[in-house]
Amino acid sequence: MKMKRLRPPSRAGSIAAALAVVSLTGLVLMSTCSPPVPTLDRIKTLGMLKVATVNSPTTYYIGVSGPTGFEYDLARSFADHLGVELQMLVLESPTAVLNAVSSGRAHLGAAALAGDLSFPGIRYSRALRQTQAQLVYRQGSPKPKSVAELKGRLVFPAGSGASVDIKTQLAQNTELRWNESAEEDAEELLNRVALGKLDYTIASSGLVAITQRYHPELRAAFAAGPSHDLAWALPSNDESLRVAATDFLQKLGAKQLATLNERHFGHISQINVWNAASLATHVKNRLPTYRKDFEKAGTATDLDWRLIAAVGYQESHWDPSAVSPTMVRGIMQITTATADFLKVDRLNPSQSIAGAARYLVYLKSQLPPEIPEPDRTWMTLASYNMGVGHLLDARELVRKQKGDPNRWLDVRNVLPQLTQYKWFSQTKYGYARGLEAMTYVANIRSYYDMLVWITEGKKGSKPPEPEVIELPPLPDKNKQPLNIESPVL
Repeated sequence: MKMKRLRPPSRAGSIAAALAVVSLTGLVLMSTCSPPVPTLDRIKTLGMLKVATVNSPTTYYIGVSGPTGFEYDLARSFADHLGVELQMLVLESPTAVLNAVSSGRAHLGAAALAGDLSFPGIRYSRALRQTQAQLVYRQGSPKPKSVAELKGRLVFPAGSGASVDIKTQLAQNTELRWNESAEEDAEELLNRVALGKLDYTIASSGLVAITQRYHPELRAAFAAGPSHDLAWALPSNDESLRVAATDFLQKLGAKQLATLNERHFGHISQINVWNAASLATHVKNRLPTYRKDFEKAGTATDLDWRLIAAVGYQESHWDPSAVSPTMVRGIMQITTATADFLKVDRLNPSQSIAGAARYLVYLKSQLPPEIPEPDRTWMTLASYNMGVGHLLDARELVRKQKGDPNRWLDVRNVLPQLTQYKWFSQTKYGYARGLEAMTYVANIRSYYDMLVWITEGKKGSKPPEPEVIELPPLPDKNKQPLNIESPVL
């Protein structure tokens, strides 16, 4: 076999090849020596701040007027400070939030995170607020002063703020049955304590304060662990975002941060729990001033004026100067967005009452037409409290669980599931204060009955719960009966 002789490269070719190698080497050196783009620059180039969080009443959730929560409000202000849009990434747990930040999936973690918690790839901002685990019991029961005095049953969420110290103390109390639950979160357990179905639980001070707004019978007995500074989680490999966050928090100032804390955690209202004597007193002293407005609104909307009045009593105790912790105002506690939608002055009692009545009718019209009365009215009231979207989510959960989504009793029973990740992760609008909405509707129904009794001198005409009947075939779950355009969504 004859070998082919290879021709040596020309001088020009050798020079060209050498230059190519030098150029390639230079590019490699440039690519390996160039510093990475700072996180803050990437955020501004992207035009978006990605914030990882969890659904919780102390962090972020969809309220009647849209997204809300302490962490959301603060992150919203930070994004505005940077001049970029805000994108919330809702994850299943604080650990998932930390993983998202350390991996670069999110720029920042805002999920009521303890600033002294060590986690790879994470460093923390300055403290945003403090929290402390509290042992909670129900008013009327003896107030325990220490773990040694606990008798009965204690359940707290797995991975909660219960410290190692208190667990050691619990193990020494032979008269107490206790355990950690992986199935129930702190809000569910607080509800069980409020209803007298559980003796004690442990929850963060912020959550306790929020829950006391609609369960004022809950009481904190003693601290179940040390105080923790809560902070934002930031990537440890880049200083740019931490410097920007520090600058923002310094400009925000302690006073504004304290105001934000007060708005979400500082006010414990007993607005939802009043007895018959209190109502009778307000019927005598306050209702006469506004009764004609309620009656006029009832005539205009074909609603029983006493139902509208019951809503107003639940919302403000008929106090036109009332302001809630979330800054809704007036006798009917209308939000700014809803007032704009209704074109009313929410601080004017007559306009507020008329607007709220029209809004109730509007919400009722947004519900599927197959829902009968009185269930339709009770679902309307729930929508007034938490938004139509969450009510429709609850109906979908009922449908998935083979219940009747047109029956208030079935919908009411799944409302607490909207606080549980297992269930609200399957819904369109996510986390909602379902327990609050359940209590809200029950209170209004009671106030309505009492108002009917007071104004007519006889027992209220509340229709009974629908009878339990054989369920009809389930409707097509893919069918969307409504095209909702509402400020609450």
